[in-house]
Amino acid sequence: MAVAVCEAWTMTDSEVVAPGISEEIAAILAEAGITENKGLVKRILATGIGLGADRASRLDLKIASSALTEMRAAFSLFAPFARTPKVTIFGSARARPGSAAYEQARKISGALAERGWMVVTGAGPGIMQAAAEGAGPDSSLGVSIRLPFEEKPNSSIELGRNVAMKYFFTRKLMLVKESHGFVYVPGGFGTLDELFELLTLQQTGKSEPTPIVLLDEPGGRLWEGLRTFADEQLLAAGVISPEDFDRVLLTDSVRVAADEITGFWRNYDSLRWVGDRLVLRLRAEPTDAEIADLDARFGDLLASGGFRSRGPLRREIDDDDRLDLPRLVCRYDPFQVGSLYRLIRALNALDSAPPASGPQQLRRP
Repeated sequence: MAVAVCEAWTMTDSEVVAPGISEEIAAILAEAGITENKGLVKRILATGIGLGADRASRLDLKIASSALTEMRAAFSLFAPFARTPKVTIFGSARARPGSAAYEQARKISGALAERGWMVVTGAGPGIMQAAAEGAGPDSSLGVSIRLPFEEKPNSSIELGRNVAMKYFFTRKLMLVKESHGFVYVPGGFGTLDELFELLTLQQTGKSEPTPIVLLDEPGGRLWEGLRTFADEQLLAAGVISPEDFDRVLLTDSVRVAADEITGFWRNYDSLRWVGDRLVLRLRAEPTDAEIADLDARFGDLLASGGFRSRGPLRREIDDDDRLDLPRLVCRYDPFQVGSLYRLIRALNALDSAPPASGPQQLRRP
């Protein structure tokens, strides 16, 4: 989800390859029987040829080639489960079996698997092993990293349910791209890196809102310490906003964590920006009284006007985008993106919202 439009230099198709080569690429697509998204596939091929024409270094070509190969393998792994809600669980590879953090990871993944969710992990030891164990092989997907000292993917990931990556950036893409929720069990630099990258994506509006839970071991204070640091140092220095942590839930309760992940999607389905209008897609149509209450409570988040219940906008119709769902449309202030979480939680708490029970059929993020 992008909330701002910026001008950037990009190459046109004619600048990537010569017209004659472009025609040959089109012929290759026809011979291969590719009929969908031909323009995008053509651009991928043209970009590869363009890299060669640019005389890119061997290292640069290896990076581009490996990244595309890894993404293709990962997309293929996840594709059969596109309609199954997924949660990614992060945490330390050093956590030992039987430790409090290890058991928390097993319990939260098991609780979510019982609610019809699949669990995505980095397929390594420690918390990743615990989460895969808790979910079971039928509900686990792994995205491992090839390192000189890294073990093979943990045995709890079923054969064929893991994809191995050379690069951290492609691995991190797949740990985030397909999931509808994220749970962080205590970990070190890697876990913190993954947490702060996700917070940055959401703070800047580069990814849609999703539930984020910092799940400590019972009585643990690691995540409270992080929150204290954020409040006393980052917030005090003015480098984050007060609402930036609205998107994060801190708890040591597995039940509370599971309820946060699944309850986030009780009524809220998705959002889309159409020009300067924000479209919030819901599972149940709110009443006029509920809309008036939302105007009163969240009017300060809007650039102008109020919330309006209406059908799909023209661009949504053209894209066949969730046309069956009720909608609230507003002119949301793009600088208030951090406060979207408060609004979404209010939408989920409406009396008109459907009951929170059973597996959810969620769209791909």
